[in-house]
Amino acid sequence: MVEIKTDAALEAMREAGRVVAHALAAVQEAAAVGVGLRELDGVARDVLDKAGARSPFLGYHPSFAPAPFPAVICASVNDAVVHGVPDGYRLRDGDLVSVDCGAVLDGWTGDAAISFTVGAADPADLTLIETTRRALDAGIAAAVTGNRVGDISHAIGQVARAARYGMPADLGGHGIGRRMHEDPHVPNRGRPGRGFPLRHGLVLAIEPMLMAGGRDAYRTAPDGWTLRTADGSRAAHIEHTVAVTEDGPRILTLP
Repeated sequence: MVEIKTDAALEAMREAGRVVAHALAAVQEAAAVGVGLRELDGVARDVLDKAGARSPFLGYHPSFAPAPFPAVICASVNDAVVHGVPDGYRLRDGDLVSVDCGAVLDGWTGDAAISFTVGAADPADLTLIETTRRALDAGIAAAVTGNRVGDISHAIGQVARAARYGMPADLGGHGIGRRMHEDPHVPNRGRPGRGFPLRHGLVLAIEPMLMAGGRDAYRTAPDGWTLRTADGSRAAHIEHTVAVTEDGPRILTLP
């Protein structure tokens, strides 16, 4: 069931989103050659703790996963698309890192993701990240009253396909509110004018995931969580929690 939020709920979600933004900014600032993924997870934990928030990621156990998620961030490096588990890996020069983080504050949830490079960046990685950002911007721009979810999907997919990047076929965004994952599903490709109608108070996590190799296939790593590109190419993932309002889309996960 799709829940439409009140204006008071949107304000509460904005505060949760602000915590997420601060956590992601702190993680990116701490990321450097030689820093471990578990250390980055610790940075995000500290931000959530100081804000009085909890993580919707920690302990999350969907049916496909062999065990509950053990961290407050997903840290996906290089060919990892999403759901990367922070482990003993230490960042290396030129790594492409995608970090996904959520926060629950006063019962409301925020969810966002960033992608960035560490050390000397490969220009191809920077182009991939920038294109993913443009795809997100296009999706957000389509999140207006009177449109449908398919208009968001179509806008994202057009940017990705024009750049000849791949997209995981069955992954995408989602509704969000008191729970991290709510209806409706927001595919990263689709036909305009289709899907759930957008109205004031609908809140969506919009999250394009682009794969440099141009293929849509991915594989699940042995940890049962991390999804990697099937061809070993690099991937980027950028996300915001966005409210549909009568005044246009409102991004709730900005600092």
